[in-house]
Amino acid sequence: MSLSEALRLADEEELDLVLIAPTANPPVCKITNYGKYRFEMIKREKEAKKNQKVVEVKEMQLSMTIETNDINIKAKKVRKFFFFFNKVKVVLKMHGRQLANPQMGMPIMDKFFEINSDISELTQKPAINGKQIIMVISPKNTK
Repeated sequence: MSLSEALRLADEEELDLVLIAPTANPPVCKITNYGKYRFEMIKREKEAKKNQKVVEVKEMQLSMTIETNDINIKAKKVRKFFFFFNKVKVVLKMHGRQLANPQMGMPIMDKFFEINSDISELTQKPAINGKQIIMVISPKNTK
């Protein structure tokens, strides 16, 4: 129906003409109480926001001179992060002469991932980025 006719019907019923789908051809409108419509939309948005899951990215720092026991302790810490379904960004920082051979840090990153490989998956492979090597691991989907 035409816009003028729809406005006339809305005025007769003392309601508002609300544009539902402006991009549709022709645009879709609805005769309703606008205050009630806004209330329902806000309520739906709050419900959707309440149901969504926010994934945090935790960070674990390693160094080139880390010992095996220290790696195991940090791996245990990462397991706790996975319990809450958080992703973990593992950063291996290099200093001084270590920067001359950054590829020597790759076995450390591989070993760290291998310890947690039963419950995690590699989201981002280890990559050299300036003075650090970064990888991102996340918990395996249990679905």
